[in-house]
Amino acid sequence: MTVADLRTKDRYPSRGATSELIERTDPTVWPGVSTGPATSEELASHEAKGFHVVEGLLSPAEVQTYWQELERLCRDPAVRDDERTIVERSSDEVRSIFEVHKTSSLIAELARDPRILDRARQVLGSDVYVHQSRINYMPGYRGTGFYWHSDFETWHTEDGMPAPRAVSTSIALTDNYPFNGGLMLMPGAHRTYVSCAGETPEDNYKSSLKAQEVGVPPEDEITELAYEHGIEQFTGPAGSALWFDCNSMHGSGNNITPYPRSNIFLVFNSVENTLVEPYAAKSPRPSYIASRDFEPIRR
Repeated sequence: MTVADLRTKDRYPSRGATSELIERTDPTVWPGVSTGPATSEELASHEAKGFHVVEGLLSPAEVQTYWQELERLCRDPAVRDDERTIVERSSDEVRSIFEVHKTSSLIAELARDPRILDRARQVLGSDVYVHQSRINYMPGYRGTGFYWHSDFETWHTEDGMPAPRAVSTSIALTDNYPFNGGLMLMPGAHRTYVSCAGETPEDNYKSSLKAQEVGVPPEDEITELAYEHGIEQFTGPAGSALWFDCNSMHGSGNNITPYPRSNIFLVFNSVENTLVEPYAAKSPRPSYIASRDFEPIRR
């Protein structure tokens, strides 16, 4: 099978009449880049579990700088009125701001930081570009979670990402406790692709970014994966970073505590895995959600 075949043949079908579990045929840690900040133990964990955690990626001073930037963006009326800003359905508070590496020079610099960029290159085995960036703000008391899902299912069906050769990093700007809506993951479930039932509605992103309803696995398949793999949660002090594979099964609960949970979210895709036409949608999502600027990031 040629490279062109791999980019056009749909090896991970979804959004059909039924759902099913499909064995992943691609690696998680790709060959090609042998040096970088990730240790062999971290890469082995990433391969086995689909994720790994880097504690203290940002210093306390850096956390404070980025927290102030998050607060500045959330208070800016122009940012709030921008289509790239998503607000909570129930409270009208800011939930996410997309393409933030284009609107914040500080976060643009962070995406090029060797501690982050070089680790992404190690995992994906090539040069990378930013597929998606955003800041997430889950306020106390009113922050709503996200149901179980795989990002790759959406990025494949609605964005046209050919293979699961992308990695996300969630950099905590607040302490992540077990009780304030922290991200939960199923270690090892990244080796199974969950094909979901249901046709993609037109402009699905307008509702799915607030509450995803299409591309959500059925409960029996979530149950099967959970009993097979278990569930772990990303907790730790501000400045910690979770790196997770794009096909990791993950979700988060509501935050009913007084403690907010905020993070910077960067998704890196391999330049050898650039987007094609969506596999199961009439048109691709906007570029601020799924970039089609495939220029590799440089330091």
